[in-house]
Amino acid sequence: MKPGPRQIRLIMELRAEGITDPDVLGAIERTPREEFVPEQFRIQAYDNTALPIGQGQTISQPFIVGLMTQALELFSRAKVLEIGTGCGYQAAVLSQLCRRVYTIERHRTLARAAIKRLQVLGYSNVTTMIGDGAKGWPEQAPFDCIIATAAAPLEVPQELFDQLADGGILVAPIGRSPMDQHLWRYRKSGDQIAKERLCAVRFVPLVRD
Repeated sequence: MKPGPRQIRLIMELRAEGITDPDVLGAIERTPREEFVPEQFRIQAYDNTALPIGQGQTISQPFIVGLMTQALELFSRAKVLEIGTGCGYQAAVLSQLCRRVYTIERHRTLARAAIKRLQVLGYSNVTTMIGDGAKGWPEQAPFDCIIATAAAPLEVPQELFDQLADGGILVAPIGRSPMDQHLWRYRKSGDQIAKERLCAVRFVPLVRD
């Protein structure tokens, strides 16, 4: 489908803000964001802003989706774990850039809606589970990349580092409140974890069951 003027404007804005990976920009351009937001917000689907999706959750700002996706340094054979499916939008973007996406959502209503939506839209390489994302998905580990779309208060749960492949990348927000959160990128090398702060962000908290 040929992108419309709103999609083109959004991609130009993302590029100007530092999302320069052409594969990431292409995946965002191809993903119909209006299908992932409630009906009353469809007119705002291609605005560069977060929007509510119910259950106190949001669909992330396209810039943040682009930034986090770019930071993962994805490759075509990558196996990715996402913590926090939400409406499924981030998973849909990821699915176009890797071999397989495993995504976990603790809110049953959101998870069921996301599963149906992703199936209808044809994202066949995404598998969704209802559960505690902080525990990861050990049965499917190791993962080449892990992305968390909810903020842990102090540090990434150790379970997620344990499930990250050697040489893998994990991207996650950290902070006790939305006013004091930063996005971090972690690289695993053997027993060592190197970390890099990317930017200030605002995410819903990571809730453990």
